Amino acid sequence: MESNSGDQRTEQDAMSQPTLSKIENLKLDSCQLRGTLADELQNDRPDFSADAIQLLKYHGSYQQDDRDVRKQKNADGTKKEKAYSCLIRTAVPGGRVSAEQFLAELDLCDRLGNGSLRITTRQGFQLHGVLKSNLKETIRTINQIKLSTFAACGDVSRNVMCCPAPYKNNRVREQMQTLAQEIAVHFRPRSTSYYELWLTDDEGNKQNVADFQPVAEPIYGECYLPRKFKFGVAEPADNCIDVYTQDVGLLAIVEESEVIGYNVIVGGGMGNTPSADKTFPRLGDEVTFATPEQVIAVCEAIVKVQRDFGNREDRKRARLKYLLHDWGVAKFKAKFEAYYGAPLPAPRHAPVIGVDDHLGWHVQGDGKLFLGVNIENGRIADAGDVRIKSGLRAILQRYGMQTRLTPLQSVILCDIDPADRRGIETLLGEYGMKSADELSLARRFAVACPALPTCGLAITESERVMPQLIDQIEPVLAEHGLDQSQISIRMTGCPNGCARPYVADIGLVGKSIGKYTIYLGGNPQGTRIGFVYQDATPLTEIPAQLSPLLAGYKAEKLGDEAFGDYCARLGRETLLAKVGRTEAAII
Repeated sequence: MESNSGDQRTEQDAMSQPTLSKIENLKLDSCQLRGTLADELQNDRPDFSADAIQLLKYHGSYQQDDRDVRKQKNADGTKKEKAYSCLIRTAVPGGRVSAEQFLAELDLCDRLGNGSLRITTRQGFQLHGVLKSNLKETIRTINQIKLSTFAACGDVSRNVMCCPAPYKNNRVREQMQTLAQEIAVHFRPRSTSYYELWLTDDEGNKQNVADFQPVAEPIYGECYLPRKFKFGVAEPADNCIDVYTQDVGLLAIVEESEVIGYNVIVGGGMGNTPSADKTFPRLGDEVTFATPEQVIAVCEAIVKVQRDFGNREDRKRARLKYLLHDWGVAKFKAKFEAYYGAPLPAPRHAPVIGVDDHLGWHVQGDGKLFLGVNIENGRIADAGDVRIKSGLRAILQRYGMQTRLTPLQSVILCDIDPADRRGIETLLGEYGMKSADELSLARRFAVACPALPTCGLAITESERVMPQLIDQIEPVLAEHGLDQSQISIRMTGCPNGCARPYVADIGLVGKSIGKYTIYLGGNPQGTRIGFVYQDATPLTEIPAQLSPLLAGYKAEKLGDEAFGDYCARLGRETLLAKVGRTEAAII
């Protein structure tokens, strides 16, 4: 069944025409995401206009400034000018990257970036510190290595996530990866603006764009989507991508080592504004089951419902999760079945039962090995004796293997000949890169967003303080005999939730400078939203606040009960009472 590309709104639906937000009108008048970008790329200013900044996102870039510089002053006591630069995000569906592509991104970070490369929580790459004058060269180079920044940001389908484990002894993982690639292609905007703006030489001659012709936007329409849209593909035995946090999550149903279809999970999302009760993190609902032949058309129908009925007046309420919340599953399913053109069955029973960080050595299933290498908080850089950037460069130059980026911000080295194992381990040691066995589970499953100094939304630190915080939490875990326990800790510098903190055992969400809201009661499997345990906790106090909770967990857990399950079972009031505190005492 092919998805109907037409507008399925009823006459009653169409009677209420929304008052479009400013950004909606900007998209409508942008000539398919062009706006004034071409002219502004030619001027000498270090920054873009406000409207151009919004359109720039669709091309894979955010304008930022170094917020550390904001605090500095010139010799005469005046404030320094903002140090503008751009973040450039490369979309990497399923995290699949060749050695040549990886090495080229490392070269770019040295030549045109700030000297570091970042693996994102959605399995992509981010370059930071790229000057506006170098933006076109950077994006053109990324396309020359057969990657792209197009639609890595903006109100469109973002980078498609998929479990990265490169097992070859059954077809399941490869079927999932193939679907992720197909979704990425199918939901790529049709606008030719990207190719015209970035893939030209200095004389304006197009490079390698013979196949791209101006076309209509049959999926996105004139205004694209109300907000960003995220797809992810997982299987019940390994939900490393947090499938329930996606706008559309596809959970593989496997029989006899073959994917027979997908449970379609709709309406997940992490961002919220604590001061606005109308916003909240949400897990998606299991809505239907789709066969491999149906799944792209079913996804298209869902996207079109969001296109036509998502909130275009209030961007804080524009994500698909709010449409699901407001309508309910039954109404939403009826609507997207109308767009699809046929009724669809109920989802299958397939609870998530595990999550893997894919670190360490694994048998690949075809006579080769793969190795998951921890990249703490995703930052590929050289710092003192730990020279991750140089180490990865040396390994990739010598062995030239395929790689995959993981949802926990690390990297998998694939297709390794067993005879090369010792040589790779020697190189890792030479560059100060620890093996999985040398790391605590807390550190392996920790995730942090970039936050300061680059993110304009950050309220406080995240990536820069997370390693030291784990240093302080590790001895607390050891003290309580929990150093071998899998407890997920995730930190963000603001409530937008890029590191998906609300589903972790322990979520730390930036509240104000140096202070965090502590969330408890999620789990590593990503199947439950945590609750606010304590607000505005100073960073320095977090280990001490967690210690009595961990002691209680060790003494009272039921069998193999996880820490998040323990916290969810007891609830906030009981946990506070156990540590001798009351609600009034922490307000």
